[in-house]
Amino acid sequence: MNTKFIQHSMALIIIFMLAFSVPLEAAHAAPPATLKVGSSGPDVPDLQYRLKTLGYFNKDVTAYFGTTTLESLKRFQKDYGVASDGVAGAQTWKTLKSVSVNQGELDLLARIIYAEARGESYKGQVAVGAVVMNRLASSSFPDTVRGVIEQPRAFTAVDDGQYNLTPNKLAYQAAKEAVKGYDPTGGALYYFNPETATSEWIWSRKQTGKIGRHIFAV
Repeated sequence: MNTKFIQHSMALIIIFMLAFSVPLEAAHAAPPATLKVGSSGPDVPDLQYRLKTLGYFNKDVTAYFGTTTLESLKRFQKDYGVASDGVAGAQTWKTLKSVSVNQGELDLLARIIYAEARGESYKGQVAVGAVVMNRLASSSFPDTVRGVIEQPRAFTAVDDGQYNLTPNKLAYQAAKEAVKGYDPTGGALYYFNPETATSEWIWSRKQTGKIGRHIFAV
């Protein structure tokens, strides 16, 4: 085959990919849409799933914003101090994302729980998930679940590869409880194993309790 033809074809492919990747990336980075009764689209199931993980939405996730979604959202807004207008606007989304997860984020949370605490009791596994959720709600840490978990040197299991293990059913159950607000750590932002921890800084943190092999601290 002619070399110039191949080079020309490759150039066209690259141009095509560049032309279409930009809007796709921009769309991915775009904030969620403002949603209200009658809305439909990909942000609606995200909203419903997040409300479901918190116990507000008790039906199957769909792509339509109906009366069940409205009532679920208004209860969430009232409980979290957001204007209870039944509209998922910027402030509602910001608050919701700081205390909930979508399906992909639940997978990440279960993975870090399994990697860090699969030898711990169920309470100890929920505790690890609670630390992630506490960090998510704190302005001192990244504002996404992935950002919190994959922050450099934040979790040993990410560094040593155990984070890539497939979580079991118990890890998912612990993740769901942590998302719903069960926090046996007393608001901890850190935890460590006293038998292996050598950092003076981590020992200097105010401790909130010990569960299994982990000491929890703020």
